[in-house]
Amino acid sequence: MKAIVVTDQVAGTAGMKLAERPEPQAAINDVVVQVHASGFVPTELEWPSTWTDRPGHHRTPSILGHELAGVVIALGYGTTGLSVGQRVFGLADWHRDGTLAEYIAMEARNLAPLPGDVDFIVGASLPISGLTAWQGLFQHGRLQAGQSVLAHGAAGAVGSMVTQLAREAGAYVIGTGRTADRKKALDFGANEFVDLENDALEDIGGVDLVFDVIGGDIQKRSAALIRAGGTLVTVVGPTKVRSADGLTVDFVVESDRAQLGEIVQRVRDGRLRTNIGTVATLDDAVAAFNSTERRAGKTVIRVRP
Repeated sequence: MKAIVVTDQVAGTAGMKLAERPEPQAAINDVVVQVHASGFVPTELEWPSTWTDRPGHHRTPSILGHELAGVVIALGYGTTGLSVGQRVFGLADWHRDGTLAEYIAMEARNLAPLPGDVDFIVGASLPISGLTAWQGLFQHGRLQAGQSVLAHGAAGAVGSMVTQLAREAGAYVIGTGRTADRKKALDFGANEFVDLENDALEDIGGVDLVFDVIGGDIQKRSAALIRAGGTLVTVVGPTKVRSADGLTVDFVVESDRAQLGEIVQRVRDGRLRTNIGTVATLDDAVAAFNSTERRAGKTVIRVRP
C-alpha cells in the first residue's frame, strides 16, 4: 500500500516521503480500516511516539497521521462493536503506524460510527480538534454556563472548536489570534477578539478558563488573568506556569467513542462547523505539508477518490 513515512527525526516535514509499505494485519481487538481521508498535525514530528514504541525502541519507518475516516474491511480475533463494511472515524494510537496510508490496523475502541450523511473529509477533520476541545473544556476545565473562556488561536482548527463548544455551553468566549484572524474567529462565535499583535491581552480582565494552544509568554500572561477557582488548560506540553488562585492542567487528547458521537452529531445538526483548510491527495500530501504558506484551518488528505 501507499503511505507517508518518516525515518529522519532531524529532517522535519522535509523528510516525509510517499512509499510502499506492507498492508497491515488485524491483531486481537483490532480492525483494519480502508482509509478514505486522514488528518495530520504538524507537531507529530516532535512527538517521541512518532519515533519510538512504548518500550522506547526505535520504530522507523513510521507512518504518520492519527485521524481518519474510512470503512472497516476486516476484524481481528475478539473484536466487537464494529462490523465489516461500517463507516467509521476516529483517533489512532500514538505509538502505532498511522492514518496517512491506504489501510490501517487499529483498536476498535478508538473508532466511532460515521453517519452516512457526513463526508469522509469532514469525519477525518474532527477527532483531534474536536476531542481536544471537548476534553479541555468539559473534562479538565469543568466549564459551566455563564463562565468566561479565553480561547487562544480561535481561528485555528482546535480554537474554532473550543469557541463553538464553549458558546453552545453558555460561556462568554474571548478569542485571540493575529490581526488577520479577527473575522474568522468572530464568525466561529467568539464574543470578542484580542489581536495578540496589537492589543493588550491584560485589558480583558479576569476569566474563568484559559484554553492554551500557544505556550510561552502568552501562556504565562494568560495564567495571571485566571479568577479564583479558575483553570488554565494547555495542550503544548508540561508547564511550570501556575495561576495564583486557580488550577493548571496540561493534557494529551485521548480517543473516546462517546465523545466522538457527541461531536459528529453536532456537525450533523448544524451546531458545530468544521474548519477545513487545505485538502490534498495522498500523492500530493508531502508538498502540501511542506508549503511555505500559513495554514488556515485543518489540513486533510483525501486518500481515496
